Amino acid sequence: MGTLPRRRALFSLALLLLAAAASGAAAAPRLSPNYYRRSCPRVERIVSDVIAAKQRANPSTAAGTLRLFFHDCFVNGCDASVLISPLSSDATPERAADINLSLPGDAFDAVDRAKVALEAACPGVVSCADILALAARDLVGILGGPRFPVALGRRDSARSDARDVEGNLPRTNMSARAMARLFASKGLSPREMVALAGAHTVGFSHCAEFAHRLYNYRSADGYDPRLNPEFARALQRSCAGYRGDPTVSIFNDVVTPRDFDEAYYKNLPRGLGLLASDAALWEYPPTRVFVQRYADNRTAFFEDFAAGMQRLGAVGVKTGRQGVVRRRCDALD
Repeated sequence: MGTLPRRRALFSLALLLLAAAASGAAAAPRLSPNYYRRSCPRVERIVSDVIAAKQRANPSTAAGTLRLFFHDCFVNGCDASVLISPLSSDATPERAADINLSLPGDAFDAVDRAKVALEAACPGVVSCADILALAARDLVGILGGPRFPVALGRRDSARSDARDVEGNLPRTNMSARAMARLFASKGLSPREMVALAGAHTVGFSHCAEFAHRLYNYRSADGYDPRLNPEFARALQRSCAGYRGDPTVSIFNDVVTPRDFDEAYYKNLPRGLGLLASDAALWEYPPTRVFVQRYADNRTAFFEDFAAGMQRLGAVGVKTGRQGVVRRRCDALD
């Protein structure tokens, strides 16, 4: 074969490879709010009905489900791997990791109930990862927060390993700078980090998570001086027996604990941030500007929180053959 024919053959082969690659890229599933339009058209209504009933019965479900969604997405992406029960797995799943032991049972139960309802209506179609994303969105709205579309089409992970958790979730004593680096590793900006921290406007934290701020602190008063003095003394009294009863807990937002609003941000400059990581957002200039913005403007908070949740829900997602649709959310098929 001469030089010219050989070049033409190579050029034709290159075009074929490019066409195949383009075809493959076009065929790769993408997240879309209409993903289940034909396969399970009532998916959002079914999830909404189940989740609303669960929230009415157990009002702590909302905050717990938000936390569950966050813990899932930050470890290997939004793939429902955190839902696997240690009782249904031979290995040690994410749920058994130390930092996940306080994830509330009502949040897991909410997703499981929605899955049962969807399996009855659309067997083997809707992933647990999508159910969790929809449940988190719906519960924010129930509490008075923003409503926003959720892109669907996530697949579930076929594995879950507790060893993947360490280093992928923020700790309650982290500095804002360290948290910003962690969020950046997930593709999220400081602005999105502060907006998502607004989920702390609902829910509670166990005393063990902030006791280091209350007792034997290296300060004249024995508590973290960033805390409002009256608030600190009240916390000391409320958490006095936390070692004997680790279930003792305090609302994250002591002003409007059951409302999804901007009060969390207003609390921080007043020394009413419960966790050290909350207080850190006000102390660090790159994040303080957003704390102040949301404290002053509920609309800005709601808009950025909704956008942040959509971005969070796209972290490390698996689509198509990258994952599976599990028959049960608490077990690997």
